[in-house]
Amino acid sequence: MQMTKSILLLNFIQTEAETAISSLQNGAIVPVEQKKAIIELVFDPASLWIMIPLFVMMAYTIYIVVERYLVIQRAAKEERNFMNNIRDFIHSGKIDSAVALCKGNDTPLARMIEKGLSRIGKPLNDISVAIENVGKLEVANLEKRIPSLATIAATAPMLGFLGTVIGMVIAFHAMASNPNNLNITDLASGIYTAMITTIAGLIVGIIAYFFYNYMVTKISRVVNMLETKSTEFLDLLHEPV
Repeated sequence: MQMTKSILLLNFIQTEAETAISSLQNGAIVPVEQKKAIIELVFDPASLWIMIPLFVMMAYTIYIVVERYLVIQRAAKEERNFMNNIRDFIHSGKIDSAVALCKGNDTPLARMIEKGLSRIGKPLNDISVAIENVGKLEVANLEKRIPSLATIAATAPMLGFLGTVIGMVIAFHAMASNPNNLNITDLASGIYTAMITTIAGLIVGIIAYFFYNYMVTKISRVVNMLETKSTEFLDLLHEPV
């Protein structure tokens, strides 16, 4: 009995193979299900309500990255002989010239040194506190909008997962509601349309997370430079003329 079933199965496979070969030889076209293009999946109405917030997050991420990059680059820019000129002016007693030099440089370092120059004559601790206060304001300005990148990095993947879960719930609910007329193609289409939100969420989240760490690193370098230069300024106040 088992051998009979095997023979019948082999005969069926052979018949189907011969039919397929004959169709190809006769130029018959085998219908192939056309896959949706990525752009169609992205703008599918079923997932668009999740994709729109992700688009907004991506656009805001790009804006933050470009805008903060330009700000941080300007903050890190330092005139080559800036501190040497400040030292020469202080040793020559030309405090006004040193202040004018600081005003001519639109950088956090120049503003911190300018505040220190305005406190010359007072105790060194007062000068140090004044410079430190200005430094805190400058660092806060550099870090503006950076926390938003961390928020997007955490929120975008979760939003994508939410869209996928809701889409799959809808797909399986439709399957359970009409089990006698189940179309596997429609079910699969609904599932991969829903999963596109997870892909989009992960892409946005990864990009935001990468640039968050990148910006934090650049800001840390600027902060280290400001601390080094402010210490240098305080030291030159005690240098012999």
